[in-house]
Amino acid sequence: MRITLFSVGRLKNGPERELAERYLSRAAASGRALGFSGFNNIELSESRASRSQDRKAEESREIIAKLGESVLISLDERGKTLNSAAFAETLARLRDAGNSSLCFVIGGPDGLDETIRAKAIETIAFGAMTLPHQIARIVLSEQIYRALTILSGHPYHRV
Repeated sequence: MRITLFSVGRLKNGPERELAERYLSRAAASGRALGFSGFNNIELSESRASRSQDRKAEESREIIAKLGESVLISLDERGKTLNSAAFAETLARLRDAGNSSLCFVIGGPDGLDETIRAKAIETIAFGAMTLPHQIARIVLSEQIYRALTILSGHPYHRV
């Protein structure tokens, strides 16, 4: 199953980008044996519309146009929180159901439009706090890598 991260907003070169890329490259290396591939991050430009609702709607249209037939999980502070083992189980369940592609979507400063959340099979949160998309991307990248180590029995995840 291919995994793609859609992020509204671009990371500048620097430690945040390097850290997110490091976790995704680790995931790519360990994911092949588990039936996972891709681990691409697609950065989408923030809308320049003047109203928040218009910005979210414009960003949503761009995301939906690029999704294709992928299963979608959105990240939003109003989503449900999962521990790392439950997140790993979610990835395995989606893979085992025969899905060929899974996309995660991280919204921009205004969050995600309702059309994205409605299209998502699940909305998850990294807690009740709002995180900047740069930090959310790092956390998601690390949790994807951690999920793969859980699924493979690697000792990276300790309980």
